Amino acid sequence: MNLPITVTQEDLLEILLNIAPVRPVFIWGAPGIGKSALVEQFAEEVGLPCVSLLGSQLAPEDIIGIPKISGNTSEFLPPKMIARTEPYVLFLDELNACSQEVQKAFYSLIHEKRIGEYHLPEGSIIIGAGNRAQDSAIVKTMSSALINRMFHVQMRADTRQWIKWAQHEGIHLWVINYLIQRPDHLFSEPPKTEEPFSTPRSWHMLSDALKEYGAGKRDISPETLRMLAYACLTPAHAGMFLAFTKNIRNQHMLDDIIAKEAKWPSNPEDRDVLYFLAQSFRAKLLQELPKSKQEISGNMLSFIYRAKAMIKELSVINFEIAQMTVSADEGEVLPDWFMVEIIRDLPRLVTQK
Repeated sequence: MNLPITVTQEDLLEILLNIAPVRPVFIWGAPGIGKSALVEQFAEEVGLPCVSLLGSQLAPEDIIGIPKISGNTSEFLPPKMIARTEPYVLFLDELNACSQEVQKAFYSLIHEKRIGEYHLPEGSIIIGAGNRAQDSAIVKTMSSALINRMFHVQMRADTRQWIKWAQHEGIHLWVINYLIQRPDHLFSEPPKTEEPFSTPRSWHMLSDALKEYGAGKRDISPETLRMLAYACLTPAHAGMFLAFTKNIRNQHMLDDIIAKEAKWPSNPEDRDVLYFLAQSFRAKLLQELPKSKQEISGNMLSFIYRAKAMIKELSVINFEIAQMTVSADEGEVLPDWFMVEIIRDLPRLVTQK
């Protein structure tokens, strides 16, 4: 399933607070974007314990229980994990990874909060979650009967909200500062091949690894840092993150270059740093330049003049990287009015392929 509307973490928490107490909610989303953590946060917000069941590891009897002979009849004894006396949040993680038989076992539980003769305590809440088919995860087709029993919402990763959370949780500063400059690298779609890819969860893992190695407090070898980055992230992002850390050590920060307190690195061995800085510079231009020339304020003029000068300086050092900075190959384009000025000042930069 791929819903036409997606929501952020904060939006989803609000939805859960309003919808989940009255209707079961199913959260769709890619691996590693924080679905499980959000459900646990929701449980804390409503003051209920959270009980998690992993759908991919369940058999039907794990839901409906086992039969017990009682006189001339039998009854099913629900599992202790589910059969509780006080209300709680039942989190059915990877629900759409269940077999069809297990999915059928969930029908009455999700729709009526009942397993046989056992009813969940009044005030209990049921939330499901799972990956999408395009995520290269273990998923099975969810039956229409099960789909129709739940309120469906699709979660997306939001860099601004994640950075706010990361700062509160003490995520490693290298990770936070990198994603502030490259917010588009927080999440990448799962690849078709078996390799690490970037998600909020994998950035968290990298942060934990950096802390364990004492990165930032003491020197960490380039080889070790390279191993850590490529163990967690999309290869392209890992390479850029390594350039960023090298950039920190060399103190060639983008803000310093804009302020004329530093220059573009020009040594051949610093090409990776130059590439990262140029990519970050392009992202900054996309973020800060107004779409229309009429929206230019007085404070913006000095940045625009400096931006054009920086592109000229960059083209002298490495023409291809300068061309990449102003190109539209990645889908997003710089404002038309700015491109007109670049074409006027550096026509070869725009026309040469």
